[in-house]
Amino acid sequence: MATTRITAHLPPDIDVTKAPLAYGDRALPRLNRELKDEELITRQRALRTLCDYLHDPEHIAESLRVGVAESLKALLPDKDGTVRQKTTEVLYILAGHNVGRDAFLDFEIILPLSKLFDDDLDIVRKNTHMAMEMLCEMPLGAAGVVEAGLIPKLVNKLRTELQEIKEYILDTLHFCMRVEQLQALQSGAMEVFTDLLKHDSKVIRSKAARDIMDLSVPLQGKQRACEVNALGPLVGLLKDEEPDVRCKAAGAIMTITITTQGKYQAIEAAAISNLVTLVNDETSEVRLNALKAITTLSEAPEGRAALLKHVELIKKHIDEDKSEAVQKAAEIAVKVITWKP
Repeated sequence: MATTRITAHLPPDIDVTKAPLAYGDRALPRLNRELKDEELITRQRALRTLCDYLHDPEHIAESLRVGVAESLKALLPDKDGTVRQKTTEVLYILAGHNVGRDAFLDFEIILPLSKLFDDDLDIVRKNTHMAMEMLCEMPLGAAGVVEAGLIPKLVNKLRTELQEIKEYILDTLHFCMRVEQLQALQSGAMEVFTDLLKHDSKVIRSKAARDIMDLSVPLQGKQRACEVNALGPLVGLLKDEEPDVRCKAAGAIMTITITTQGKYQAIEAAAISNLVTLVNDETSEVRLNALKAITTLSEAPEGRAALLKHVELIKKHIDEDKSEAVQKAAEIAVKVITWKP
C-alpha cells in the first residue's frame, strides 16, 4: 500500500537566498524596508531579489519612487562583502536607465560609490567601475564625475587595477574627457595611456589609443603627447592585427599631427609609409582615419614630398571606395598633397 512521504527539502523553485516578493505594488516598498533591516541575512536576501526584480525596466522608476536609491547609498559602506557586491550590482542596473542615472546625481551617490574603488573584493570594484562607466555614458553623469574630482584617482587606478577593470576605467575616462581634459592631463593620463599601448590585451591597446585621441583634442594634449613620445608606439600599432587598434591608432596620430611638432615627430617615426599601407585596409574606419592622418602630414613640406609618389593609390579611392566618407577623405587628401603655392 502506498504511503505519503514527508520530505524536509524545499521545492526546487524556491531559492532560500532570496526574499519572498510581496504581491503587486507592495513588492518594492517591502524590499526597501528589508534593505534597512538590522539582520544581515535579510539585507542580503532583499538585495538578491532586487537584482532580479529590477531587470524588468518597468520596475526602475517605481523603485526610485519608494526610496531604493537612498537605501542603496546607505549600504555602500556595509561591512559585509556580499552586501557591497549586490548593492553595486543593483546600482549598475539602475545606471543603465536615464531615471537611474538622474538618481545618482539627485542623491549624490557618486562620491560614496567611488570609495569602493579601493575595496578588498575584486567583484565589488568591478561592479563599482561598471556602474560608474554606465553613469558616464550620459553627459551629465560624466560631468558629475569630473566635478567630483575623481579623474586623478581613476588615472592612478589604471596603474594597478586588474585588466578587466582597466577596460571599464578607460571607458569612463573616455566619456569624462569629452567633458573636460585638463584634470586628466594634470594627472599624468597621457603617460599612463602611452604605457598601455604596449599592453598584451588588444582591447586595452585600442581603448588606450582612443583615449589618447580624446586627450589630444586641446593644444595642451597634443603638446603633451609629443613630450611623452606617444607617436612612436602609436605608429607601431598601425601594424597591429586587430582592426580596431589600427583604427584608433590612426585616429590618435591624426589628432596629434595637427601641430607642427606632431607632424615632424610622426614623419621621423615612419608614420607615412605605415599610413599609406592602411589606405587599402579592409576596414573602412581604418582607411578613413589613415587618409585623414595622411592629410595632416601632407601639410608639412617633407610629408607632401613623400606622399606625392602615392597620389595615384589615394585617387583610386575617390571613385572606387564603397564608403562615401572615405571617398571624401581621399579627395581632400589628394587636394592637399598636390597643392602648389
